[in-house]
Amino acid sequence: MKTSEMFAAHPRKLTMDVTAVTECVSSLVECADVCTCCADACLGEATVQNLTKCIRLNLDCADICQATARVLSRQTEAIPQLLRTQLESCAVACRLCMQECEVHSEMHQHCRICRSSCQSCEKICQDLISRLSEGTRTTFL
Repeated sequence: MKTSEMFAAHPRKLTMDVTAVTECVSSLVECADVCTCCADACLGEATVQNLTKCIRLNLDCADICQATARVLSRQTEAIPQLLRTQLESCAVACRLCMQECEVHSEMHQHCRICRSSCQSCEKICQDLISRLSEGTRTTFL
């Protein structure tokens, strides 16, 4: 994966588990893509007016996941509080989007897929938050 190669090539070495950070970035980017696709699929449904909240949460979650991936990818002079807060915000966005997609999951396969992606991304964000909390003495934080 190119992300891990970039982390390895960076002059400031990641003091956290590169695999965990890379996995989180990958999950964030995938979740953003899935949420964007789900919003688009919702727009294509005959009952689009019943999916307004889902579309909004899909797009909000996608934007927050993308921003979180970008912030997390930056290694130089990382600010621990900002990283933690961004990951927490992302976990909340994923949870809310997952809950809304659950409401529509029996009727729409795209909502089932999105629900699963958001659930996975929330877990990975929570896991990294835990690692950040454990490793506050590292230079990455």
